[in-house]
Amino acid sequence: MGKPVIAIVGRPNVGKSTLFNKLIGERRSIVEDTPGVTRDRIYGETEWCGKKLIVIDTGGIEPKTDDIILKQMRFQAEIAIESADVIIFMCDVRTGLTADDRDIGIMLKKSGKPIIPCINKCDSVGNLPLEFYEFYELGFDSEPVAVSSVHGSGTGDLLDAVLEALPAIDAEEEEDDSIKVAVIGKPNAGKSSIINKIVGQNRLIVSDIAGTTRDAVDTRIENQQGAFTFIDTAGIRRQSKINDKIEKYSVLRAHMAVERADVCLIMIDGGTGITEQDEKIAGIAHEAGKASIIVVNKWDTVEKDNNTVNRFNEKIRTSLAYMPYAPIIYVSAMTGQRIHTLYDHIKYVHNQANTRISTGMLNDVLAEATMKVQPPSDKGKRLKIYYMTQISVAPPTFVLFCNNTELFHFSYQRYIENVLRQTFGFSGTPIKLIIRMKGDNDT
Repeated sequence: MGKPVIAIVGRPNVGKSTLFNKLIGERRSIVEDTPGVTRDRIYGETEWCGKKLIVIDTGGIEPKTDDIILKQMRFQAEIAIESADVIIFMCDVRTGLTADDRDIGIMLKKSGKPIIPCINKCDSVGNLPLEFYEFYELGFDSEPVAVSSVHGSGTGDLLDAVLEALPAIDAEEEEDDSIKVAVIGKPNAGKSSIINKIVGQNRLIVSDIAGTTRDAVDTRIENQQGAFTFIDTAGIRRQSKINDKIEKYSVLRAHMAVERADVCLIMIDGGTGITEQDEKIAGIAHEAGKASIIVVNKWDTVEKDNNTVNRFNEKIRTSLAYMPYAPIIYVSAMTGQRIHTLYDHIKYVHNQANTRISTGMLNDVLAEATMKVQPPSDKGKRLKIYYMTQISVAPPTFVLFCNNTELFHFSYQRYIENVLRQTFGFSGTPIKLIIRMKGDNDT
């Protein structure tokens, strides 16, 4: 199942973003730049006591305002609250408990989620100002935690409180062995229609689970193909003058669904073609290392000639150049065209993402690859790759040990990846290569 989600909420200028950066800054993974994926992340990942957590930063909440920007920030924060398992409610000890803090506290209590009051700018640990004790008036189950987001003090206590507040994972959820499929895409691409068509054609065992903590509707299906749980991310359909703000949070919802998924169906509207927003949403699945299928919907509405599919394929491959591994299928939720093939594709890419290759076989392939194309050299020093081993699946992840990581240029990594794909397939899944100097730790 997905990692627990923690939202940092509070009024403006209490230090939410500083805390967010402190929590995730040291652990932000360095990934290949993916065109179209926003760099101003509003979510990130941290780890505490062996538990991985997703952290969401939010715009400051102004509880009572007519300002359209501030209303939008409130709307964004509400979406983050809906998505969260635990909420960190951040206040500022220097201003003391304000009327806005009280209003936000009332709003948070209504969410029914565990709330950790986090009192920022307590710079001298162990010598708390009297204003700190005002925050007990908020009346949450968890006691306020004193932190300094600038210095990082108190963040360990805060994360301890978060772990303590995390709801126990439902045992039934833990045992769920269905393939989780996130259906992602921009509004009106036909996400819900596809799921409705799938459900309509396969009414053997279907259950709808509304209002899950990740703000999506899950539909579980069991049939002769196996067990599948479809996660519908059709959430935001409101129009707004501030489309970039809405889009940012529709992307957040997609991210939450992707985090829980084994396989992503990236829905593209065949009528309008691939857009920049499609590129952003596909980039989320790619960066998360998820097996993916590109599903072009509404294909029945497209006027076609002998070359239409080739032209469409070419546009998708150009726009989504970072995920050439993802198969493209053309369907119509309206007519049911090729919907039945989705199960085979989902099972196939899921199996590919979970493929394990023995170390012996990998090193035979590596030896042949380095004989065919010599590793690069620089100033008389040549790259030597000693051996390669697979350390995990979903996505298939390989460690290559060499004499000098700086000599292992990106182009040669791409060559090794291509050889792995030609030899073992890995259709529909990203591959991750980790380069280590011999003598580094194995993991």
